[in-house]
Amino acid sequence: MFSLSPASSSNVFRKRRVQRLKAMVADHVAAKGRCRIVDLGGTPEFWHVWRDEMNFDGVTITCINLGFTAETDGSLPIELVHGSACDLPEHADNSFDVAFSNSVIEHVGSWANKSAFAREARRLAPSHMIQTPSFWFPIEPHARFPLLHWLPDPLVYRIHLAMRTGFYPRAANLDEAMVSLEDARLLDGRQMRYLFPDSELVTERFIGLPKSLMAVRHAVS
Repeated sequence: MFSLSPASSSNVFRKRRVQRLKAMVADHVAAKGRCRIVDLGGTPEFWHVWRDEMNFDGVTITCINLGFTAETDGSLPIELVHGSACDLPEHADNSFDVAFSNSVIEHVGSWANKSAFAREARRLAPSHMIQTPSFWFPIEPHARFPLLHWLPDPLVYRIHLAMRTGFYPRAANLDEAMVSLEDARLLDGRQMRYLFPDSELVTERFIGLPKSLMAVRHAVS
């Protein structure tokens, strides 16, 4: 069944991304016998949803997220590391084989943070696949609200005060409304090309409209 739910293995867009990622990982495993993946801002739940689509032989995954304490996920080869994906000086250049991120870069805040996130993704691995929703899709994917991200901020925070919007509960006060408003700032294709100048930009489309964008660099070294 066709599904747009981000948590469903029937989500056709994520399924295609996972197939692309699977091919990228397989090339590294074939060349070196292993593939080290860093999931920037990710969680183990993503990998559990797609575990039947992936071959984890020779694969290790390091999920880096501010919400983690250091631990491992025993059922899959996943290490959970507390850290900011915008600043990872403890990891040397090309510490990993593949840098992966699914719908994270739009959440890191300012343009300076987005630039730092992109630099780390490009630096940490020879291959990367960084996905983000497209600004030009008319439904904001987090609030599930038509045209919300195209409206001026004074209207947006009032909408958050007035009702529940997608993943965001109805704001009880202006502070909560502004947190919801600032949680995600979507990017367009020109911005993604600038952030990832040595990557292929892949556009996922729904009914002809750009739904999401992926910066893809596939290099085995």
